[in-house]
Amino acid sequence: MKHRNGDYIFLRVIGLTSLFILLIFVLLLVNLIVFSWPSVKKFGFSFLWNNQWNPVAQEFGARTAILGTLFTSILSIFFAVPLSLGVAFLTDRLSPSKLGLVLSRVLELMAGIPSIVYGIWGLFVLLPLVQKIQLKLLKFFFLFEDTIIFSEKRTFFSCLKPIISFFLKSIPTGSSIFAASLILAIMIVPLISSVIRDVLGSVPEMIKEAALGMGVTNWEMSRKIIIPYAAPGIFGAIILGFGRALGETMAVTFVIGNVHALKGLFMPGITISTSIANEFNEALGDIYPSALVETGLILFLVTFITLIAARSILKRYY
Repeated sequence: MKHRNGDYIFLRVIGLTSLFILLIFVLLLVNLIVFSWPSVKKFGFSFLWNNQWNPVAQEFGARTAILGTLFTSILSIFFAVPLSLGVAFLTDRLSPSKLGLVLSRVLELMAGIPSIVYGIWGLFVLLPLVQKIQLKLLKFFFLFEDTIIFSEKRTFFSCLKPIISFFLKSIPTGSSIFAASLILAIMIVPLISSVIRDVLGSVPEMIKEAALGMGVTNWEMSRKIIIPYAAPGIFGAIILGFGRALGETMAVTFVIGNVHALKGLFMPGITISTSIANEFNEALGDIYPSALVETGLILFLVTFITLIAARSILKRYY
């Protein structure tokens, strides 16, 4: 009877805890909606695709911030995933057990470093390196801009000019979308690789030994057996890294340039979180802070939809 009472109390406590978490989620969503309502009422859905951000004229649109957030996050995943897979396989499969244990502990420590430390490192170390890349690309851009291949008479190549300009044109200060993507990639590599390492370690040793007994190489076993077996967990690790990149603030603020524009990969830009961090304390009136809160609401919904979509995809594997 005592055991039944203990189970009953335990289930009630767990149920109340779950409801409390759900309550926090609902209150947070309601709070964002209430504080952003003046902006929602004034601009409507046009707030999503309007590119204007003018506090003086009280005209606001979140398109640039939304695109900047998605662009930096997706590009950081593009940089981080191959490196994370390599680090995970190195610590789990290729290095000696003691060395792999030490490396895994270092990764866990790097995952816990405050973002502002990464931002300071990016400001003093990363930006000068990116600036050198920008100077070389700027010379390359001017060289192509003066060639006849982009003259107005050649319509096909003239259509390519905006695309090439997006990847080559720059302001050689170092601050750019590219620098923000790099700093995000550096930050999420320890998180993704740590989770992937745990996932790889969960692959049954019997499967690995059977594969080696058949004469396959480590590369063949990793590509055809381990990765397919651990694919759902690897995907989950990538989604965790993507979620971290979406909401990162301080490190990106140091290196992105904080300009409401998206004119090129090596040009200054803005994200939703950096826009809120830079402008909220100086936002006056009703519409300006409400517009900033609405961008936070958009980021909240984008993150929530991303996690729901990832969860639905993972259900297909289980």
